Amino acid sequence: MKIVINAFSARRGGGQTYLTNLLKNINSNPSFEIYIFADESLILPEHPNIKRNKTNWPNNNPFFRAIWEKFILSNILKKLKADILFCPGGLVNTKVPVGCKIVTMFRNMTPFDVEQRKKYSIGYMRFRNWLLEKLFLKSMLKADLVIFISEYAKKVIENRIPIKLKKTVLIPHGINEEFKVSDRTDVIRLNQLPKEDYILYVSLFDVYKNQLEVVQAYNLLKERRKTFEKLVFVGFNDTQYGERVKKEILRLGLKNDIILLGNINYKDLPSIYKFAKINIFASECENCPNILLEAMGAGRPLIVSSKPPMPEFGGDSAVYFNPKSPEDLCDKILSIIDKPVVLKDLSEKVRKRSIKYDWKETSEKTWKVITDLCYGK
Repeated sequence: MKIVINAFSARRGGGQTYLTNLLKNINSNPSFEIYIFADESLILPEHPNIKRNKTNWPNNNPFFRAIWEKFILSNILKKLKADILFCPGGLVNTKVPVGCKIVTMFRNMTPFDVEQRKKYSIGYMRFRNWLLEKLFLKSMLKADLVIFISEYAKKVIENRIPIKLKKTVLIPHGINEEFKVSDRTDVIRLNQLPKEDYILYVSLFDVYKNQLEVVQAYNLLKERRKTFEKLVFVGFNDTQYGERVKKEILRLGLKNDIILLGNINYKDLPSIYKFAKINIFASECENCPNILLEAMGAGRPLIVSSKPPMPEFGGDSAVYFNPKSPEDLCDKILSIIDKPVVLKDLSEKVRKRSIKYDWKETSEKTWKVITDLCYGK
């Protein structure tokens, strides 16, 4: 069976994490051949069944990539006699030859959340999300199999599409083994972390991630109790929204209390999660939140946005808050931060909940449904 993966859209974060884990757990059957087109930044596992295909086409540009997908990739599929075209980024812009099946995924929820789309000023991002909504729906209708990664996302799409999709399956993401550090004693606290206890929020800075509200909640916390814990943000912050957050930190006089670590090496994240007193996740718009899952692997107390699909993944292991309300977040922090018994109980619940999400299981299910599709099961 020959599978061609168009992974040029996986340039960072969750997209690359997904592919790395999926490919690490492929079937070793010699008849299982995978040809992958991906950015050079995606590190592929060494495996005899995996072949990286290169192209001189300028696929960094979405416009040129669309031309490549429509005209050049179609010919490649014919030459390889591909059985499956897998587009994990969600967009299918390729006419496949007879006998080749299309598999796609739904990962990007923002284009389907009108409230979040309106937070961007009129311009490129608003137009992009409007266009992506239409292209994603068209791609899912074209596909022979759509993989959903949360029940919430599946319901959103089913309510938007007038006809039934050909075939769907629900397979949530897993948690990398290196993030399951709750019981490990060999994890070292990084030098860039504060000496004091800290509250942590890991995510890139964007309008729907609500770092601004987290800063304001932390300010309220300092007003209501003697707060020795620092607030640590990890994630790319060199954005227009990031500048707004930085100005708010200065306005509130919190420069010495809030630490912006920016982007850090992915391998250092487990340590950062493990030593946090509390992990916060304040996003309003997610599909399957990898950051939340990775934080769960550390087994530290979680305070999480109440917006779906977060409760779907956190279950009863987290404390939930309204991500638009700094007051509610402050109240939820106050309800646990000075209660060692409560913190310990939450840590244990998170640790147990994290066991549910395993990349090996995710990968095995994914390869099985793709194989079944190919053989008409």
